[in-house]
Amino acid sequence: MKVTTLGILCGILAAMLIGNVRAHDGDPSHDAWFRSLKQPDNPNISCCGKADAYWCDTWYVRDSKTYCRITDERDDAPLGRPHVPVGTEIYIPDYKLKWDASNPVGHAVIFLGISLTVYCFVQNGGV
Repeated sequence: MKVTTLGILCGILAAMLIGNVRAHDGDPSHDAWFRSLKQPDNPNISCCGKADAYWCDTWYVRDSKTYCRITDERDDAPLGRPHVPVGTEIYIPDYKLKWDASNPVGHAVIFLGISLTVYCFVQNGGV
């Protein structure tokens, strides 16, 4: 069986399109919100995107420090993100608390990098 270059390209294109559809968090109106968020301590740098976003609806202050617990049970693979187990406690430095952005997704959202580095935390609700 001979595989043509056109066939391979079509397969790659189809996989990319399917991946983009599956990676969606369910509401296309949230895309612009995710893209608009900037880090509170670096206002020219993005909080990143949906692949860095985790629901973190349980948040609290202990010993004058803010923490949240991951509550996100969504499948990681379609979102293209590393797994962070539900219940993982994350310390949020004060300079990563984002107070100037409303939140349409219905969940507090923490944006995490490698080794659980916090980019931003946006509590649920509006401004």
